[in-house]
Amino acid sequence: MDGGGRLARSVRRQRLRSDLRAAAIGVVVLLRERRERGRRARIARRQERTKSPHRFIAFLETYAPPRVGVLFTALVLLGSVSLGIVKGGHLEEVTTALSDARNAVANVAGFRITNVAISGRKQLTHDEVLAIGGVTGRSSLLFLDAATVRDKLKANPWIADATVLKLYPGQLTIDITERSAFARWQLQGRLAVIADDGAVLEPYVARRFASLPLVVGKGAETHCKDFIALLQRYPQVNSVVMAAVYVGERRWNLRLRNGLDIRLPENEVGNALATLSKLDAEDRLLSRDIVAVDMRLPDRLTVRLSEDAAKAREELFNKDKKTKKKAGDA
Repeated sequence: MDGGGRLARSVRRQRLRSDLRAAAIGVVVLLRERRERGRRARIARRQERTKSPHRFIAFLETYAPPRVGVLFTALVLLGSVSLGIVKGGHLEEVTTALSDARNAVANVAGFRITNVAISGRKQLTHDEVLAIGGVTGRSSLLFLDAATVRDKLKANPWIADATVLKLYPGQLTIDITERSAFARWQLQGRLAVIADDGAVLEPYVARRFASLPLVVGKGAETHCKDFIALLQRYPQVNSVVMAAVYVGERRWNLRLRNGLDIRLPENEVGNALATLSKLDAEDRLLSRDIVAVDMRLPDRLTVRLSEDAAKAREELFNKDKKTKKKAGDA
């Protein structure tokens, strides 16, 4: 029995050694095959990168994770859509739609503008102020940019300054300082209403501005404030003035309602107006049959008669001359 047991153990040890040897050989073979596959794959990737005209794309295909390709594709599609919107001229429409959607959500959340208080307006209506500021029925107080509304208001020529306040959850307060219509300005046949600082407020259409002084010529809009103030100090002259014409951007002429032209000097305008007012009060100069009064020279005043007045004067002069001649002959 002892000999049989030793034999059996010896056989088992031989089998175990054989199994271990076979397993080791198998592991070595597997490692070699795996290493060879890796080597062949690297060679194939290098060859593929060499063949591809776009190395960056080849690099991404080789080393980037699978989801990066999906993300990159999404970015390309988004860029293409954005480019199409811009090139097609739909950017403003898309922006407006996104803004309306955002405001709609805010309005539902309780930030709807329920009360708008506007102070300081005279010429502009309540709705005109809101339209100028870009405030609509879809606007929400949450996403309303007060600075942007203020800039839009100040860009309007009628509005000199503006203050915009947001009072949550739904009140908007707007305080504006309006410019006042000061005069009508004519340039190259076009009439406009201007403020005292020369800002053009609007084309002259509304008849409510018909009583404003009329100034004509280049530069008249920015120089008329002081001149009109000076002219108003002489109501006898001012009451018959139809227009003040700025000549050569350096001096003024007055066109009266009866067609008479008054050519004022470049300097000492106040003295010239005072003299004109005195002559009219004493001699009714401005209602005589004359067409022009030239006051440009400081030491003299020149009057040009109308054609009828000049003809009558010439006839009277000739008549007096003949009378004197007859008297001399006698």
